[in-house]
Amino acid sequence: MHLDVLFTNGDITTLDPDRPTARRMGVLGGVLVGLDDDLDGCTADDVVDLGGAPVVPGFHDAHHHLSMRGQRLTQLDLRPSAVTSMDALRAAVREHARRLPEGAWVRGHGYDQNRLGGAHPTRQELDALTGGRPVWLAHNSAHMGVVNTAAIRLMGFADPRDLPDVPGGTVERDATGAPTGLLTEQAQALVYELLRPQPVEDFVRAIELGSQVALAEGLTSITEPGIAGRLTGNGPADLHAFLIARERGVLGVRATVMPEMAALHDIDAEPGFGLDLGLRTGLGDDTLRIGAVKLFSDGSLIGRTASMCCDYADAAGNRGFTQDDPDRLREQVLRAHRAGWQIAAHAIGDAAVQLVLDAYARAQRQLPRADARHRIEHCGVTSDAQIAEIARLGVVPVPQARFVDELGDGIIAALGAERAKLAYRQLSFLRAGVEVPGSSDCPVVDGAPLLGIHALVNRETAAGQVLNADERLTPLQALRAYTSGSAYADHQEHRKGRLARGMLADFTVLSDDLTRVDRRAIKDVEVTATVVGGEIKHDRMGLSG
Repeated sequence: MHLDVLFTNGDITTLDPDRPTARRMGVLGGVLVGLDDDLDGCTADDVVDLGGAPVVPGFHDAHHHLSMRGQRLTQLDLRPSAVTSMDALRAAVREHARRLPEGAWVRGHGYDQNRLGGAHPTRQELDALTGGRPVWLAHNSAHMGVVNTAAIRLMGFADPRDLPDVPGGTVERDATGAPTGLLTEQAQALVYELLRPQPVEDFVRAIELGSQVALAEGLTSITEPGIAGRLTGNGPADLHAFLIARERGVLGVRATVMPEMAALHDIDAEPGFGLDLGLRTGLGDDTLRIGAVKLFSDGSLIGRTASMCCDYADAAGNRGFTQDDPDRLREQVLRAHRAGWQIAAHAIGDAAVQLVLDAYARAQRQLPRADARHRIEHCGVTSDAQIAEIARLGVVPVPQARFVDELGDGIIAALGAERAKLAYRQLSFLRAGVEVPGSSDCPVVDGAPLLGIHALVNRETAAGQVLNADERLTPLQALRAYTSGSAYADHQEHRKGRLARGMLADFTVLSDDLTRVDRRAIKDVEVTATVVGGEIKHDRMGLSG
């Protein structure tokens, strides 16, 4: 056999139980056609020596806002790693606004009030800092943000007091009834109606920028959890932009995209509900495909808008809220289920998780579907009974261990030390027989998979607190989550997540073996090369030469 590429001299962890390790891999047409002695006698157009480096299946982030990540790379960075106090935030906003043309939007992202003394920036503060320019500062959760008076006036309200309340969200007001500038959940649509959609070329550029960073971090696949929606994505032409990015070769990673439920509508033919022409989950190919439909049930844990069964520990009387009427959510789930969609429901609080589980159970009772594999995005706070129900229904939870690292101190403050033990329970899911994917929710937190694996193994917050050591995974379990687990969540385990004959030739080359380094040093392991379909897409080793 004549191959396109023969990769040799690798310390390869395949995650294939029939052949757990290998030294050589042969690629033809972007697919692995053999390993080790399968390749004896084969010739190849190219032979690449991996220099004995550790190799793992390509990382797959099951909840990664690739386009939003690219968009935020062009905005003011207000994450805790960039600003450490409210004074620092004010100074950064003032300096950024000073460099912008008059009337231009001041766009910032990533601030966390939990790391700024517990307070959000206010409308009046932003007015004083930005010289009359409109402002939108997005919270790191992407479930809230702050506007100033100029932005409210662009919404059509000369008097900020006329800013309306929005069902499924909140417009925070001071004691006089005037808005403070903080908009949560569905109320964010007030500002997104002004900012979206950005021009298609700008959105394609965002996809390109997000892809470049993802490849450098060892990602070969991502699942984009929401396009063409009110809260996620850019606009109704989002899939068109992804196709353009693919055609130009700037969509560097394999992408499964989730349309938001708002994009689905009645169709006067079977299946009766969905996208035009009956498009639904599964359409596409190995590079770009349509995945689950995304819907929102609640909000953010650190923003205290996730729907909980009990009061927040530091906010008596507040249990968060659902973003939509529960009966309407149940009906949407049933209609999408009937139309053949995989469903991915955002649910963080335990009350929201229960609402979604009940909706999934009802849909299966009324119309049983084999291996529907509906998902719960985040699945942040869960009881033992809920984990058992998740296993029984065949639901895929998609929790983010990175939240423990970057947001864990806020999680503990919100829930209290005892209830925080119920947050992001990856090992409990595995013990219940549930497949757990690896994911980040980037750019809400840093999207590097190695940091995610580090978090799964260590579960330490930014302040050094351990959030329930009983939920720690082994390095091998964490690696499986970010490869085969995420492939399973997308119904793609037959194509990726392992390095075996017939699987896609997607793999990541590392500086050290994740299963052998000290668990506290996993975050220091480096990605030295990323290969997608046998093509070297990121190269710090000089393999291309």
